[in-house]
Amino acid sequence: MRGQIYRKLAVTNLKNNRKTYVPYILTAVLTVMMFYMMDALSRTEGLGTETMEVVLAYGRGVIVVFAVIFLFYTNSFLIKRRKREIGVYHILGMGKRHIAKMLLTETLITAVAGIGGGLLLGIAFGKLLYLAFLKLLQAHTSLKFEVSVPAVTDAVLLFLAIFLLTLCYNLLQIRLANPVELLRGSSQGEKEPKTKVLLAIAGFALLGTGYGIAVVTESPLEAISSFFLAVICVILGTYALFVAGSIAVLKILKKKKSYYYQAKHFTTVSGMIYRMKQNAVGLANICILSTMVLVMVSTTLSLYAGMDDILRYRFPREYGVRLLMTSPELETMTEDVIREETAGHSVTIDPDTELSYHQGSAAGILGTDGFDLKTETDYTISALREIYLIPVADYNSMEGKNVSLEPDEVLAYSTGEDWKKDTMRIGSKEYQVAGTIDGLKVEPKNRSRVTDAYYLILSDEQEIESILKEAWEGSDMAEEWIEQQSSVEYVHFFDLEGKEADCTAAEQAITDRLVSQVPGIQCESRQQSRDSFYDLYGAMFFIGIYLGVLFLIAAVLIIYYKQISEGYDDKERFQIMQKVGMDQREVRRTIRSQVLTVFFLPLAMAVLHVAVAFQVIKKLMVTLNFTNTPLYLLCTVICIAVFAVFYAIVYAITAREYYKIVR
Repeated sequence: MRGQIYRKLAVTNLKNNRKTYVPYILTAVLTVMMFYMMDALSRTEGLGTETMEVVLAYGRGVIVVFAVIFLFYTNSFLIKRRKREIGVYHILGMGKRHIAKMLLTETLITAVAGIGGGLLLGIAFGKLLYLAFLKLLQAHTSLKFEVSVPAVTDAVLLFLAIFLLTLCYNLLQIRLANPVELLRGSSQGEKEPKTKVLLAIAGFALLGTGYGIAVVTESPLEAISSFFLAVICVILGTYALFVAGSIAVLKILKKKKSYYYQAKHFTTVSGMIYRMKQNAVGLANICILSTMVLVMVSTTLSLYAGMDDILRYRFPREYGVRLLMTSPELETMTEDVIREETAGHSVTIDPDTELSYHQGSAAGILGTDGFDLKTETDYTISALREIYLIPVADYNSMEGKNVSLEPDEVLAYSTGEDWKKDTMRIGSKEYQVAGTIDGLKVEPKNRSRVTDAYYLILSDEQEIESILKEAWEGSDMAEEWIEQQSSVEYVHFFDLEGKEADCTAAEQAITDRLVSQVPGIQCESRQQSRDSFYDLYGAMFFIGIYLGVLFLIAAVLIIYYKQISEGYDDKERFQIMQKVGMDQREVRRTIRSQVLTVFFLPLAMAVLHVAVAFQVIKKLMVTLNFTNTPLYLLCTVICIAVFAVFYAIVYAITAREYYKIVR
């Protein structure tokens, strides 16, 4: 045969199978487009910080994995539907070598259309994506977007490799099958599956374990270590329950005569029970993808929408300085600079927010009688606590108190649970607890903290330095570092009053002068940190929306192919039922019952997953300084509502296509 015949056959086959190939090609186009735009964006020079580059690189990696798995997965639907057609070609005299050439031509056409269309759309919409990304970051850089040749090369090589893999898989399927098997194709029946009790029990156990981890997790630190274990348990449990549990439910319905022996239910249950083995995996895939979309979009949307809350949580005061190794001279120099620059920019310090005091800080492992001091802050240890040591004179000045303490006495304040014993061990020394403090201006009670903090009020700075030196004794760190960490530091935090532009200018001027004139000083500003926070959370929101759209496309395509595949499988069955008396109205009602029976089950299961995961994700987001639970709840509810509407639209469209096939 000449090459022209293969081209004609390939084009004819694609036209005849357009119901399955057009969505496949469109998906390839969208996947190529999204990969190219992400790859080009991550290669844009001067776009942002290293953190942003890492986030974009992560997004690009996820798209690569998604493209390989999903295009390969959807290709399996296509070759399954084509087996009978290919068997006919084989019976009519085409050898497997000729069929391979025909499939090669079809793959080339599909690849050219998918890759070419994706690159054209990617280049066309790439500038729009770039502008949207800058808008999310609230960046004001000039537009320097251009076609990325390396990104084009990456896209072409990656997707050519994927299409080559799918071709090899298709050829292997044809090579291993004999003509009779090909003629049977997807109509080859399955035996009635057995009820797998052990698998169903394992599914319930895995799902219960995942849900249990999500419910009982208390602290954000535990959430970090346990979240991925819970995710794995829920995914495995979901697949097990859909595969084993769905069959069990259908067999229960079959035994219930009042339900089963109705026209709309008889056809539905009897047909589904034989195909549930393959149907259940598709439903589980839809459920997992739907859950991923809801979680990613709701969390990243919450982080971005709650940016101001995050900044206020991370920086309770607008501006602050820390003298890591203080002295009266350095403190005076620092205060002079602050006073001169605020006066020079016509702004004043808000006296209600101003705090200045001395403190030492250390990490400690909470025990029954006190704290074992540590030199490193290992947040994977659940008993770890942050310890801040403040002289009683500074405490009196901040709180307007008149407390006196002996060298062996301590006042205790915790952001979490109060200290309930009369004594407290700090390192090797035991102190009498003179009392506990109900509130402290430095930091209010905070149950959303990553780890609880203890503020301990001691008699003087000398007592604090002795504790810090014990903590660092024997450390193998550099002497300069040990000396700095063993010293009492001076901190000064405040808000500024005045015009916003003047306050911003004053903060920048204070920072510039202090960094250049005062050794060992650190400055932090809510406003000056805003850009870096938008870099991180804006990039995360962008990736969340981007990957959410990608996974949504995957879910829609799985739903579509599931409906089309089942439509072709059910066509003969419904034709027989019509010959024995079922009219068009009953056919439509049966189809509606069959689709509704399983179609909305993945959505309901996904919503349940999100609801149970809400608590653990909320705690996990505390590590990113997000504590606005009402906002997260609102974003989650909105995402579920929008997704449910979209899901219902997809249901209506695919149900209509199903009906057209079986009619």
